[in-house]
Amino acid sequence: MLEEIIIAISSYFKAHRFIVKNKLWKWILIPGIIYAILFVVGIYFFWESTAFIIDFIFTKTGLKAWLQRENVRWLNFIFIFGQIILQLILMLLYFSWFKYLFLIIGSPLFAYLSEKTEAILLNTHYPFSLKGFLSDILRGIHIAIRNLLWQTVYTISILILGLIPVLGWIAPLASLFIECFYFGFSMLDYTNERKGLSATESIDFIDRHKGLAIGNGMIFYCIHILPIIGWIFAPGYAVVAATLSMQEKQKNNLIYLNK
Repeated sequence: MLEEIIIAISSYFKAHRFIVKNKLWKWILIPGIIYAILFVVGIYFFWESTAFIIDFIFTKTGLKAWLQRENVRWLNFIFIFGQIILQLILMLLYFSWFKYLFLIIGSPLFAYLSEKTEAILLNTHYPFSLKGFLSDILRGIHIAIRNLLWQTVYTISILILGLIPVLGWIAPLASLFIECFYFGFSMLDYTNERKGLSATESIDFIDRHKGLAIGNGMIFYCIHILPIIGWIFAPGYAVVAATLSMQEKQKNNLIYLNK
């Protein structure tokens, strides 16, 4: 799996050179700018709302009043830290829902960008087919919804873990790890669909090549460290990098001979 994670990470550097060489900027910038605007607006309102909800729960359960009565410094520190952890987990949950909503909305562009990347790599041409194009969109929506549901189940389970002092401190890391896998999953599926794998076969395939999905998702999240610019480039680069990583893995190991 480590080898596949390295392939996925290095594919982002190759993706940059590929995008520059083939002048794919409009397919990167158009969805990226829309993504960045929606992300900024959404993250502001969700952060404010989660802070209010957590404070409301602590007040109604009497926990806040109890802590004020006890006034124990180390106990206050643990619960304040736990509150921050809980809010971060809720933010990750928001990011999951937002990300999948954007994957559904942007499915036509992402499917086309992945197809265009592979066509350039293989020096071939994929004739446009309205039926095939609509099939790609529906496939992308199906996979996005499926991944959203499973990831939500796992994230809620981790959220419960996050309520436990000290033990819950590892919850954001576990949640982020799952985020990376399921996002990379959606990016890799565009290639699987073109290779003729059904949704079920694609799920089985990516389960056997988790490193490609995790590595793709890891860099996608790391790019978000760069405000605005990172948010603009992250989605498009993830699509191109996923396509390149699948091609490299296929070339080295003929991975589609054994579905």
